[in-house]
Amino acid sequence: MNTIEQLHGAFARAFEIPVAEINDQLEYQSISEWDSMSHLVLVQELESTYNISIEMEDILEMGSVAKIRDILKKYGYEIN
Repeated sequence: MNTIEQLHGAFARAFEIPVAEINDQLEYQSISEWDSMSHLVLVQELESTYNISIEMEDILEMGSVAKIRDILKKYGYEIN
């Protein structure tokens, strides 16, 4: 599994939506499934998937798939 598949899988599990609905334009609260509670589930999924601990500052900045891809670079994951 490549990193984009891992990332999309984490989103799909966190929001309980099909992987096909996930793209870089997906943003916080742009779908009903991405609310404040599911945002925390997403953080847990990302931490579990990538075996990292995401800093609070980064959690607050995670407003879109594209932004999360950028944040993951900080933790050593280049998502292509």
